[in-house]
Order: sequence, then structure tokens, then C-alpha cells
Amino acid sequence: MLKELYIENLAVIEKADITFTDGFNVFSGETGAGKSILIGAINAVLGGRAHKELIRTGTTKASVSAVFDSIPARVAEKLTENGYPADGELLIKRDISADGKGQVRINGQPATAAMLKDIAVGLIDIHGQHDTRILIDNANQRELIDNCAGLGEKLSEYAGVFRVFSSLTRRIKLLEAENSEKDDRISKLQEDIAAVEKLKLKKGDEALISEKLDRARNLEDITNALSGASVGISGDDGEQGAADMTDAAAKLLDGIKQYVPECEELSARLRSLSVELRDIGADVSELLPDSDGEESLQALEEKMSGILWLKRRYGLETDEIIDKCEEWKRELEELSECDNTLAELNEERHRTAEEVRRMAGEISELRRKAADKLTEEMTEQLRFLDMPDVRLYFDITQGKITVNGMDNVELMISVNKGEDLKPIAKAASGGELSRIMLAIKSVSAESDDTPTMIFDEIDTGISGRAARKVGTKLSEISGKRQVICVTHLAQIAALSDNHLLIRKNTDDTRTYTTVHSLTHEEKVEEVARLISGDDSDTSMQTAEELIARRGEAAT
Repeated sequence: MLKELYIENLAVIEKADITFTDGFNVFSGETGAGKSILIGAINAVLGGRAHKELIRTGTTKASVSAVFDSIPARVAEKLTENGYPADGELLIKRDISADGKGQVRINGQPATAAMLKDIAVGLIDIHGQHDTRILIDNANQRELIDNCAGLGEKLSEYAGVFRVFSSLTRRIKLLEAENSEKDDRISKLQEDIAAVEKLKLKKGDEALISEKLDRARNLEDITNALSGASVGISGDDGEQGAADMTDAAAKLLDGIKQYVPECEELSARLRSLSVELRDIGADVSELLPDSDGEESLQALEEKMSGILWLKRRYGLETDEIIDKCEEWKRELEELSECDNTLAELNEERHRTAEEVRRMAGEISELRRKAADKLTEEMTEQLRFLDMPDVRLYFDITQGKITVNGMDNVELMISVNKGEDLKPIAKAASGGELSRIMLAIKSVSAESDDTPTMIFDEIDTGISGRAARKVGTKLSEISGKRQVICVTHLAQIAALSDNHLLIRKNTDDTRTYTTVHSLTHEEKVEEVARLISGDDSDTSMQTAEELIARRGEAAT
């Protein structure tokens, strides 16, 4: 639960160090004193949005810190999952900077606002004035029943099956749409595949063909050059080439080496050169074009023309076209199997639809049972809260099957004898909506493990006896959960275990707000102010009586 809250430079609050007790904590104060700032501060340490406009004028940073103890198991588990200490107290600190670079720390370690928001779920349940309007929404009424029935796990399982059903439905529709144009698509695919396969292309062919084209276009020059070089080196038709003449020169030198010893080395060098020349001559002959093995210039021109046409047509490079052709082949195969696939998918969809209907029926039955139980418990609470003639009924009707089941839920209410049941949005006043929400919170307090409940002006639209009953109910809830309440009513404030006064002060230049935990005498004065706006003897005596009756059960 929330033990301490420290605020610095937040709006009109310069500094406030607030200590909470385990039971029933009440905030009171004049309108505009800053009660909403306190709720905003608590929201900030729970990961809510923190605007830089909240920073006190003249400062560059606001800070909110909160200390919690008795951490719920689900919060401790999330702390551990994110690498934060989960033993003992939990300290959360939120800095709001004028440059927009705020900081979050959990037990002294850095965190993000999103991480904080995820971890802090389960620390505090805040009920504000707007929540009574949320109650009017039918989806929230259905969720109320689901929470009462403990349907979280079952709804999650059902939602998974429903999503499978939805996915199958979408896939079938897509295939059916494709099937209607299947013949045209198959014809197009076959045409495209044939156009590519006609050229018998392999990856890298374009560069190879381009090289062959250059060769073919210059074949005459290549042939003449290679032939001339071959004759010059190896000879032809009795004409000696360089190799033969080199051999002849070596023989001549051999004939005189006994007279000129230097000729022996020169002869050896010539014979070595002759061997190299004959090797070169053989390599040159190998390069001579083979008229039977060479692709014709026309054939190569036609193939390159085909490649360029494909590139223009598909706007792709040659290797990309080859890959695309493989995709077309796979698509063609799938389309050919489309009828079989559709039959299989329709069969699977039928089986899944039966499972969805079965599970939705089970959920609907559980909702009806939970609605009866919830109606009974809420009615008992509301009669205590000075609505003795109230009648409630959850009208559950079957509608279209969705991810939430097949039930439409409408909370019907009659608050006075003789009146027909009507939708809650049309039959309940603001004060009645506040008490209905309090009844819901009171019922949920039995099963919810959230340690702290905050009620921001739950007293809207009520007074007198009803206000006393609301205060008694809040005090009763505080026996199971820590309760923090912002109120304007003396009947509620008088029942608190810890009364905190929010006071706005001004000096010559600034307005600032303080938060003060009241002594018994100070509490009497504040309750008297709430009763009549002053601390007259009559108001003080009435305040003393209200506080003295704190332990009594309201009747």
C-alpha cells in the first residue's frame, strides 16, 4: 500500500511530504486548493502522462516520489522479471523536466515510463468522477460481469480460437476472390514463365552473352590476327616460322662452338627460346575460332535482344527475372491446387466455428450466473447506501459472435418504486451513479488484491443520510484495503482514520499549497468548516458528534 508521497515543484505545490495510514485516509480543502494535483502526482508515479506544463513556474524540474509496502505478488513478479529488487518496500521516483527529458527510477534504478506503467498495475485502483460515465458503456458492463465471474483465462483461450477462425475466414475470402480471376492469372503466369524459359537463361548469362557478342562482332579481325601470329611463330605450307628459324640458328652456332666457345651457351639459349615459341604457337592455334563450335552472330543478337525485352517488360535485372520466374512457378502450382486448398480450409473453418460457438455458449452461461450473483451483491450494497428501492438487472442477449463472445450486456436499473427498469444511462443521476460505482468497488474488494483504492470525489451528487452511508461504506472497505478519498462532505471526512488538509496560501508574489495531517482538534475544525463553512460553536459541536460516531454502524 501507499506509505508516503513526496511532491516538489508540481503546479502550486512547492513541497509536500505526505504520510498515509493503513486504513481510511481523507483529503479535504477549499476548491482550487490543489486536490486534483495530488491525484495527478499519484498517477505520475504509476506511469501516467506527466506534462512539463505541470512544473511550478520559475523552476525547471518537478519531482514526485512514492513509497509502497506490502507489494502484491503480481507486482513483485513483474519487478523481478524486469530486474528490479522485489523484497521489502518499493520506491518509485518520477522527475518531470522542462526540456521534456524526464526520468523514472524504480528502487533507485533507471526505468522508462512505459515500463513503470506495466509494473505499477495492481498497486492502486483509482476511481475518478469520469469513471461513473465509463460505467454507462455496455462493454464496461460486460467486463464487470467477466471480472466477477473470473473469466480472464477462459476469455483469453476463447479469443485465441476466435482469432484462428477469423484468420481462416479472411484467407478463404482472399482465395475465393483470387479463384474468381484464377483462369486469367494462370494464363498470365504461363505466358510470363514461357517468355523467360524460352531463352533458357541462367544467372550470369547476360554478361557471358555480352562477351560472346563482342567476340562475334569482331570475329574476322580476331581470326586474321590469330592466324598471322600462328604462321609467324610456327610457319605454314613449307614456310618457316620463328620457331624453325630459331632452331636453325642454334644448329649453326653448334657447328662452330669448338672454335668459339661462347656459342655453346648462345645455342642453348636459342633452343630454350624455340621450345617457348612452339608452346606459344600452340596456344595461339587453340584460340583460333572453330566455325562449328562458335554461336552465330545472329543467334547471339537474338538472345541478347530477348534479354533486353524481358528487362524492359518487367523492369528487373536478368538475375531478378530468373528469381521472379521461380516465384511465378510456385504461384502457378498453388493456384492449380486452389480448389483442394479451399475445400480443406472450409472444413477447418467449420470445425473452428463449432468450437467458437461451444466456447461462447459456455462463457454466456457463466456470465448469466455471475450476473445473478453480482446483481444480488450490488443490490445489497446499494440498499445500504440509501437506495432502498433499487432494482438491478443485467439484460444479457445473444448477438453477433465477436472476440468477446456472443453477449450484448445492458445494465438496467430502477431506483424508485413503481418505475420500470431502464438502461442505467437513462435512469441514474450523478449521485446514484457514484453510489453504484462504490457498490461495485465494495463487491470487488472481496476478490481484488489491489492494496490501495483511491476515490476522487465519490461524493458527487449526494448529501445527508446518503453521504453518511457512503462514508461508512468507504470505512468498511478500508478494513480490507487502504482507502484514500478526496471529499467535500463532512459526513465522509468525519469517518477517516487520517485526515489530510490541502490548503492554498499566498504571499506577496506567489501562491503555494501545503498538505497537513490534522490532529483531532484540527480535524474537528475542518469537519465543522465542511458542515457550515465556519467554526461556530454549533458547527464544532456537530463535528464532534460526527467524529465520535465514527465507530458506529450506520442505520
